[in-house]
Amino acid sequence: MPADTPVLNERAQILLKTLVERYIAEGQPVGSRALSKYSGLDLSPASIRNVMADLEEMGFIASPHTSAGRVPTARGYRFFVDTLLTIKPLDRVEVHQLEEQLHMENTQKLVTSASQLLSELTHFAGVVLTPRRSTGFRHIEFLKLSDTRILLIIVTPEGDVQNRILFTEKPYSPAELVEAANHLNQHYAGLTFEEIRRRIRDELKRLTQDMTRLMTAALDAGSQAVSGEEVVISGESNLLDSLDLSSNMNNLRKLFELFERKTGLLQLLDVSSRAQGVQIFIGGEAGVAPLDECSVITAPYEVDGLVVGTVGVIGPTRMAYERVIPIVDITAKLLSSALSQH
Repeated sequence: MPADTPVLNERAQILLKTLVERYIAEGQPVGSRALSKYSGLDLSPASIRNVMADLEEMGFIASPHTSAGRVPTARGYRFFVDTLLTIKPLDRVEVHQLEEQLHMENTQKLVTSASQLLSELTHFAGVVLTPRRSTGFRHIEFLKLSDTRILLIIVTPEGDVQNRILFTEKPYSPAELVEAANHLNQHYAGLTFEEIRRRIRDELKRLTQDMTRLMTAALDAGSQAVSGEEVVISGESNLLDSLDLSSNMNNLRKLFELFERKTGLLQLLDVSSRAQGVQIFIGGEAGVAPLDECSVITAPYEVDGLVVGTVGVIGPTRMAYERVIPIVDITAKLLSSALSQH
């Protein structure tokens, strides 16, 4: 919780928790009468209104238009999630259903299934950042295009062919290009680009500076060519059913543009993959403008103990956090298990 968050007494916490829960359940501004009924506190309407005024002043709740009721702000949701939320574990039947469906041989199918399951279980958009592939090459060739442009041809261990253009400061002769390709193919085929980088550091010192530049450029380009991450998204259309989001068509359009472009999502999910456990981004915390009216809940997943990607759910800030958080958490764990067995 941020250091500048005010300390709330028990009465204020109970009323804020009640207000957030009622608003999530009903989608309507919550008034003092409902708070009196559901909070379990023996307070007069005047006392409740006083606490509400304090919470509003602190930025936890807001009054929409002319309504007498209040709604949570992003700050209110954040305090609720960090301090007041009681997580509801998934029951055994739901966990078993997840296990059944996350049990396939093919990595791509597993990732797609995880995305679809997240969407089906939450009725929001399910997203999965595909495993990072730190793969290498089976064969490399250099083809001279001009004095400063070389075509790098990479054949991956799976037989895929990737092409990249290298821009060089000096011209290389065809013989030098053959020599560089032969050296890489003879000594490093089958290794990942990370392994090649580690092994080649000392060896590059013994090569000419020109050859060092060429090989370093090839390793950088090759690594980028074969380690492309992707975002798999399922159930975006579910967000059209959310009144909180569909009431503002301009924002919704920007959200769908984000899904189409995926760049901002890639960065957010990549950051999440470096964090421990479930991460919750509420409104502007995601740092991606189209998500300002949304909450994003993510968790990293692993293969053999190494984090390789992220699963997540995107929905309105008014979501049942106590249910969505364990769904994301258990999906990440089951996907880790399935991929590690695979």
